[in-house]
Amino acid sequence: MSTPQDKMSDYAKVAMWFLLGYFYDEGEGGMAQNYTEAVKLYTMAAEQGYANAQARLGYMYRKGEGVTQDKAEAVEWFTKAAAQGDKEAQFYLGTMYHNGEGVEQDKAEAAKWYRLAAEQGDAKAQSNLGAMYCNGEGVTQDKAEAVRWYTMAAEQGHAQAQFNLAYMHYKGEGVDQDKAEAVKWLTLAAELGHVYAQFNLGYMYHKGEGVKKNYTDAVKWYTKAAEQGDADAQNNLGYMYDNGDGVAQDKANAKYWSTLAAYQGNADAQSRLDNMNKSNEDDTKK
Repeated sequence: MSTPQDKMSDYAKVAMWFLLGYFYDEGEGGMAQNYTEAVKLYTMAAEQGYANAQARLGYMYRKGEGVTQDKAEAVEWFTKAAAQGDKEAQFYLGTMYHNGEGVEQDKAEAAKWYRLAAEQGDAKAQSNLGAMYCNGEGVTQDKAEAVRWYTMAAEQGHAQAQFNLAYMHYKGEGVDQDKAEAVKWLTLAAELGHVYAQFNLGYMYHKGEGVKKNYTDAVKWYTKAAEQGDADAQNNLGYMYDNGDGVAQDKANAKYWSTLAAYQGNADAQSRLDNMNKSNEDDTKK
């Protein structure tokens, strides 16, 4: 007597192995997370040529999840999936060539795989390809082409691309200089938690570049970046508290943020602390 599994097509079986592997990988579908079981099931599907499983298996080998880390093995599986058009595998294969992980570094090869993924709409690949054009890595430097790829990724909500695009508009590289446009993209990236975007947006409000000067908003964005450990933001926030710009003057907070920045080697913050300490000593003598 045949069972439902006997009647299941070969493709359906392989797809089921992948899906079960995914459930174990992510701890979904009522399954407790189990990377070892995920690798076993991904391998079964990958060996049958299932591209999604090949890509996932490559990722597991790259990270060493459920299997001994083996970046060369990761490259093999990414290559198999990428050759079938899997955009995630193409992106990760580009990353492996870009960084020289599990394969000899080859930036031209990295750009090739980034492009294939980018042309399928992968925002990470679009952002990385934009950076390669910006820096002339693996391709002939072309700032306008960098802007084009950054824009595609940025419009999909990719924070790093939004930050990079803001920089291009701020500097007028590959596009006409437009500081208001820079503020627009910085704001989007900052709202996604991009620490450098938060600092730079604070700076734009502080100095009134591309936007009306607003110390309160400067403090807001400096604070967000400072809380993520950015030394420049901590230093500037210390300055704002020290001078009462955009916030009530508060010498204790000024010292707190300046100290955090100084610990990270920020010379301006250290100088402010020295002046604050000297002022306290002078007050004591009086």
